[in-house]
Amino acid sequence: MKHKSENLYSKFLLIWFGQFISMIGSGLTIFALGVFVYQQTHAVSSYTSILLCVFLPPFILRPFGGILADRYDRRLMMLIGDLGATLGLLFIFFIMLKGDIQLWQIYLGIAISSIFSAFQDPAYKASVTDLLSEAQYAKASGLVQLASSAQHLISPFLAGILLTIMDIKFIFMIDISTFLIASAIIIWIRKTLGITKTEKSKQNFIADFKEGITEFSKNKGVVWLVGIIMIVLFFVGLLQALFLPLLLSLTSPKIAGITQSISASGMLIGSLFIGLFGSKNKQVKVLSISLFLAGLFFANLGLSTSIIFIIIVGFMFFAALPFVNTSIEVLIRISIDNKKQGRVWSIISTITYLGSVVAFVVAGFLADKVFNPLLEVNGKLAGTVGSIIGVGEGRGIGLMLIISGIMISFISLLILKNKFIRNLERN
Repeated sequence: MKHKSENLYSKFLLIWFGQFISMIGSGLTIFALGVFVYQQTHAVSSYTSILLCVFLPPFILRPFGGILADRYDRRLMMLIGDLGATLGLLFIFFIMLKGDIQLWQIYLGIAISSIFSAFQDPAYKASVTDLLSEAQYAKASGLVQLASSAQHLISPFLAGILLTIMDIKFIFMIDISTFLIASAIIIWIRKTLGITKTEKSKQNFIADFKEGITEFSKNKGVVWLVGIIMIVLFFVGLLQALFLPLLLSLTSPKIAGITQSISASGMLIGSLFIGLFGSKNKQVKVLSISLFLAGLFFANLGLSTSIIFIIIVGFMFFAALPFVNTSIEVLIRISIDNKKQGRVWSIISTITYLGSVVAFVVAGFLADKVFNPLLEVNGKLAGTVGSIIGVGEGRGIGLMLIISGIMISFISLLILKNKFIRNLERN
C-alpha cells in the first residue's frame, strides 16, 4: 500500500512539473503583452483588459468544466485544456507575423486560450484528490501553489530580460512549447495509469450543476469561507491589475520584471516550506494570521516610490499567501465529497473569481479617472495624502493599494469570529 502511494505521488509530481513549466510560459506571455500594450497606450485600462480576457472566460465556463471533470476522464480534460490553449497564442503569433496587430486581436487570442483553461483547471485540482491521500493534501497544495507562483516568480524576470534581446513573437513560441511539454506528460501518465474512473451520471448538465450547488451550499462554513475569500480576491485583483503599471511608472520593463520576480520569491519560500513540512492542524488560525499579515504588507506597497522598499514588502506579502491558500484548500477538501469535487471546485472558483473579475473591470477606471488625478501635482489630495506618499504618475495607484491592504487585514479578523468557519476544522 505504501509503495502504491509513493508511486502515485511520483505520478502527481510529473503532472505537477508539466503544469509548472506551462505556468512559466503563460506568465511570459501575460507580462510581455502587458508591457507591449501599456507602452503603446499608457492607459491602465488597456492593460487590465488583458487580465480581464485571461480571467473572464474561465469565470463563465468553469462550472461546465467542473461537471465534465466529474463525468469524463480528468487527465483527458487536462490534455484538451493544454493543447487548446495553444490556439489563441498561435492566432496572435501569426497576426504579428503579418504586420501591425490591433488591441482587439490581442484580447481575442488571449480569450481563446483562457477558454480552454476553464476545462483544464477543475480537472487538475480534482486529479490531486484522485492520486493522493488526505495526509498528502497539504504538501500537494504547497506544490500546486509553487507552480502557480511561477507566473509571478520566474516569468516576469525572464520576460523582462527576453524583451531586451528578442522580439515578443518569440516569447509566444516559448509559451506554446511549454504547453506541448505539459501535454506530452499527461499523455504518458494516461497511458501508464489508464483513464480516471468517474461517476457515470445520467443527469443533464443543469442537474449536475444543481447537484454541485447543493453540495457546496449545504456546508455553511464553506459558503462563508468562499464568500470572504471572494471579497479578499477583489482587493488582490486590484494588485494584479495595478502592480505592473505602478512599476512601469517608476522604472523600465526590465527592472519591473526583476522587481516582480524578487517580490514573488516570497511565495516560493512559503510554498516550499509547506511542500516540505506540510501545515499544522489549526488551519483557521493560520488563515486568519497569515491573511492579516498579508494585508499589512499589501498596504505598504503603496507607501513609497523606492524600488528596494517595494521589493521588501512585496516579498513579505507573497510569502504570506501560500499559508492563506493552503489553509483554504485543506478546509474545503476535508469538507466536500471527493466524487463531487470537480463540480464543487468549479463553483468555488467561479464565485471567488467574481472578486478578481470585478476588480479587473473597475481597476483601470479607478486608476485613470479617479485616484491618479487626485494625486497629480495639483490634485485635490496633493497637499494631504500626497505629502506622505508623494505626487505624480502612479501615486494614485499607491493610494489604492494602501486602502486595499487595510481592508484585507480587517477582513482577516472576521474569520476568527465566524463560528461556521471555525466548525469546518472541528468537524
